Amino acid sequence: MRQHLAVTIIGAGRVGSVLGRVLAEEGVRVLGVLSRTRRSARTAARFIGARVASDRLADLPPKTSLVFIATPHDAIADVARELASLPGLDARRLAVCHASGMHTAAVLEPLRAAGATVFSFHPLQTFPRDFHPREILPTARGIVYGVDGDRRGVAAARRLARALRGRVVLVPPGQRELYHAACVVASNHLTTVLAVVESMAACCGIPEGVARRAFSPILQASLANARRTSPAAALSGPIARGGIATVAAHLEAVRREIPGLLPYYVAVSAETVRLALRKGSITGAQAAALQELLMTFQPSPTQNTRTP
Repeated sequence: MRQHLAVTIIGAGRVGSVLGRVLAEEGVRVLGVLSRTRRSARTAARFIGARVASDRLADLPPKTSLVFIATPHDAIADVARELASLPGLDARRLAVCHASGMHTAAVLEPLRAAGATVFSFHPLQTFPRDFHPREILPTARGIVYGVDGDRRGVAAARRLARALRGRVVLVPPGQRELYHAACVVASNHLTTVLAVVESMAACCGIPEGVARRAFSPILQASLANARRTSPAAALSGPIARGGIATVAAHLEAVRREIPGLLPYYVAVSAETVRLALRKGSITGAQAAALQELLMTFQPSPTQNTRTP
């Protein structure tokens, strides 16, 4: 597979640069990078080790066997249409994928209609823009890719994932938005949780950097425990024990010290009650009592309405 692949990447951002470099390091020929600007294409091509760098799709290297579209979501359809209309392009010898979490393979329809094998290929990983591609490389190997497409497309996706030392999960096209929302929870919401922890620690007089180091072991252990067993099995703490008095004291402290976080704390606690009930560590009566307590701390609609 590695010997037969000849990849051109469209899009010089973090995803294209990082995965292009992983492919190159795994022995795959990455022929070029095409981007909106020649400068960004050159930067990415230099990082990957590709020879061609251009701001024109017409400069697609003729020996390309796979086109990897790593542009923003809203540019993919235009790229697909422009590629399909390139004079002299034999789409039948091409596989084309995109890295969007939101779009299915259907966004590549002009290329499929022209004979190309198409599939979605979303890396289930975070690629922060504030990080240099080199800093992201260690976390980009052995990851999972959310895929859809026809039988040929899925087979091509599996081959590409193997070349990246990754694996695929099949995402039903009708559930693509929900899948992407789950990715947001796994990455962005987790980052938000860490920021919430820092805010609460700051109210206790613990500086930001100290808080990150202090809470790191409990965060890492919680994730490791959930991965080893399940979120329900790994759940601990006052809600999992049915500790109504403790939960009430926590809610009072949040309302008193950092009231802006109260709606968040109540919402996440309500989900935790449901998880504890599923775990079987609390009874239905305890769950009802905890949910009733949480309801008393929910802001009323009038509190969220600004009077003219």
